Amino acid sequence: MSIYKKVLGDEFYKLDPMLQKRYEFAGQSTFTGTGVMKSINGGPKLLFPLFWLGVRWKLLFPEHGKNVPFEIVNTPRTGQKGEEQIHWKRTFFFNGKKRYFNALMSFDSTRMIIMDYLGEPHLLYSDLVLSVTTSGGLQIDSKDQRLVIGKLEIPLPRLFQGLASVHEQYVEERNIFAINVVVSNPIIGNVFSYKGEFSSNDFL
Repeated sequence: MSIYKKVLGDEFYKLDPMLQKRYEFAGQSTFTGTGVMKSINGGPKLLFPLFWLGVRWKLLFPEHGKNVPFEIVNTPRTGQKGEEQIHWKRTFFFNGKKRYFNALMSFDSTRMIIMDYLGEPHLLYSDLVLSVTTSGGLQIDSKDQRLVIGKLEIPLPRLFQGLASVHEQYVEERNIFAINVVVSNPIIGNVFSYKGEFSSNDFL
């Protein structure tokens, strides 16, 4: 059973059938999707040094734009303790440059949440809470965050956190997945966001 089924329980079956198929990872199959991000935006210029630093960790990037080609690859893995993991590789193509927003997710059965380690090597950690919208979409919200330095994890004060809100919906009329991601800070506001769509040959 996939980590997303475990955390959602019976709510998983309220997802659109195509989203169920996407997040089921039956037989440990990899999901690959390609599409276009209609818009990619960032926060104020004072954050640009942070974005450039994020390039090294495959976490953030300074480029913005419209109609940016995009690829997402979700690959099941097994952790050192035998736990199921899902690796997220999100690639944005900017005129010959590749930028990434990568993560590794696993399931915490005690707290019934998804554990999300961001960047490669890991730089940030977030608790993720999943829910199903009334239209059958998937809502993902990040909660408490920690800074990861090697094996050390330091809790971040709320004022320094960049909390993500992700909404994914299947649009049956066009056979595409629509995605909207917003990372925000209580003081700065929008830190990073992208919105677009993708499809997958895996489901043909």
